[in-house]
Amino acid sequence: QVQLVESGGGLVQPGGSLRLSCAASGISFNFYDMGWYRQPPGKQRELVAAITSGGSTNYADSVKGRFTISRDNARNTVQLQMNSLKPEDTAVYYCNARKLTYGRTLNYWGQGTQVTVSS
Repeated sequence: QVQLVESGGGLVQPGGSLRLSCAASGISFNFYDMGWYRQPPGKQRELVAAITSGGSTNYADSVKGRFTISRDNARNTVQLQMNSLKPEDTAVYYCNARKLTYGRTLNYWGQGTQVTVSS
Protein backbone atom coordinates (compact mmCIF):
# COMPACT_ATOMS: atom_id res chain seq x y z
CA GLN A 1 0.00 0.00 0.00
CA VAL A 2 1.42 3.35 -1.07
CA GLN A 3 1.43 6.10 1.53
CA LEU A 4 2.67 9.67 1.31
CA VAL A 5 2.44 11.45 4.65
CA GLU A 6 3.07 15.19 4.82
CA SER A 7 4.03 17.09 7.95
CA GLY A 8 5.31 20.50 8.96
CA GLY A 9 2.46 22.77 7.97
CA GLY A 10 1.05 25.44 10.23
CA LEU A 11 0.51 29.13 10.81
CA VAL A 12 3.41 31.50 10.20
CA GLN A 13 3.79 35.26 9.92
CA PRO A 14 4.76 36.91 6.64
CA GLY A 15 8.50 36.71 6.17
CA GLY A 16 8.73 33.55 8.23
CA SER A 17 9.84 30.04 7.33
CA LEU A 18 8.41 26.55 7.37
CA ARG A 19 9.83 23.18 6.40
CA LEU A 20 7.48 20.58 4.98
CA SER A 21 8.37 16.92 4.92
CA CYS A 22 6.83 13.99 3.10
CA ALA A 23 7.51 10.40 4.11
CA ALA A 24 6.88 7.78 1.45
CA SER A 25 6.24 4.09 1.89
CA GLY A 26 5.13 1.28 -0.41
CA ILE A 27 7.10 2.56 -3.41
CA SER A 28 10.65 2.21 -4.69
CA PHE A 29 11.33 5.79 -3.71
CA ASN A 30 14.66 6.12 -5.53
CA PHE A 31 12.94 5.65 -8.89
CA TYR A 32 10.18 8.20 -8.42
CA ASP A 33 10.10 11.86 -9.32
CA MET A 34 8.77 13.78 -6.32
CA GLY A 35 6.91 17.04 -6.18
CA TRP A 36 5.10 19.53 -4.00
CA TYR A 37 1.85 21.01 -5.20
CA ARG A 38 -0.46 23.48 -3.53
CA GLN A 39 -4.10 24.44 -3.76
CA PRO A 40 -5.01 27.92 -2.52
CA PRO A 41 -8.59 28.51 -1.38
CA GLY A 42 -10.93 28.59 -4.36
CA LYS A 43 -8.17 27.90 -6.88
CA GLN A 44 -6.77 24.95 -8.79
CA ARG A 45 -3.91 22.81 -7.63
CA GLU A 46 -0.55 24.02 -8.97
CA LEU A 47 3.01 22.76 -9.05
CA VAL A 48 5.30 24.41 -6.51
CA ALA A 49 8.53 22.43 -6.89
CA ALA A 50 9.70 19.10 -8.21
CA ILE A 51 12.79 16.93 -7.98
CA THR A 52 13.51 14.06 -10.32
CA SER A 53 14.87 10.67 -9.33
CA GLY A 54 18.21 11.97 -10.56
CA GLY A 55 18.08 15.08 -8.41
CA SER A 56 17.19 17.74 -10.97
CA THR A 57 14.87 20.41 -9.64
CA ASN A 58 12.41 22.92 -11.01
CA TYR A 59 10.28 25.57 -9.34
CA ALA A 60 7.25 27.68 -10.02
CA ASP A 61 8.30 31.24 -10.84
CA SER A 62 6.40 32.52 -7.80
CA VAL A 63 8.64 30.60 -5.37
CA LYS A 64 12.03 30.72 -7.07
CA GLY A 65 14.70 31.97 -4.69
CA ARG A 66 12.46 31.40 -1.65
CA PHE A 67 11.68 27.67 -1.66
CA THR A 68 14.06 24.72 -1.88
CA ILE A 69 13.11 21.13 -2.57
CA SER A 70 15.36 18.25 -1.54
CA ARG A 71 15.14 14.51 -1.14
CA ASP A 72 16.72 11.92 1.12
CA ASN A 73 16.67 8.57 -0.65
CA ALA A 74 18.01 6.77 2.42
CA ARG A 75 14.99 7.87 4.46
CA ASN A 76 12.41 7.92 1.61
CA THR A 77 11.59 11.53 2.32
CA VAL A 78 11.24 14.75 0.37
CA GLN A 79 11.37 18.18 1.95
CA LEU A 80 10.29 21.67 1.00
CA GLN A 81 12.08 24.49 2.77
CA MET A 82 9.97 27.62 2.49
CA ASN A 83 11.50 30.99 3.37
CA SER A 84 10.27 34.56 3.09
CA LEU A 85 6.72 33.34 3.13
CA LYS A 86 3.98 35.58 1.79
CA PRO A 87 0.22 35.58 2.41
CA GLU A 88 -0.27 34.34 -1.16
CA ASP A 89 1.61 31.16 -0.22
CA THR A 90 -1.38 30.19 1.91
CA ALA A 91 -2.68 26.86 0.61
CA VAL A 92 -2.99 23.17 1.25
CA TYR A 93 0.32 21.63 0.20
CA TYR A 94 0.37 18.14 -1.29
CA CYS A 95 3.20 15.70 -1.81
CA ASN A 96 3.27 13.83 -5.13
CA ALA A 97 5.17 10.79 -6.33
CA ARG A 98 5.28 9.99 -10.04
CA LYS A 99 6.92 7.41 -12.27
CA LEU A 100 6.53 6.52 -15.91
CA THR A 101 6.61 2.77 -16.37
CA TYR A 102 5.68 0.59 -19.34
CA GLY A 103 4.00 3.51 -21.05
CA ARG A 104 1.76 4.50 -18.16
CA THR A 105 2.19 6.93 -15.30
CA LEU A 106 2.05 5.86 -11.67
CA ASN A 107 0.86 8.88 -9.69
CA TYR A 108 0.33 9.08 -5.93
CA TRP A 109 -0.76 11.89 -3.61
CA GLY A 110 -0.54 12.63 0.07
CA GLN A 111 -3.46 13.90 2.11
CA GLY A 112 -2.18 17.47 2.24
CA THR A 113 -0.99 19.81 4.96
CA GLN A 114 -2.30 23.33 5.56
CA VAL A 115 0.07 26.28 5.36
CA THR A 116 -1.32 29.64 6.46
CA VAL A 117 0.73 32.82 6.19
CA SER A 118 -0.90 35.60 8.14
CA SER A 119 -0.10 38.27 10.69
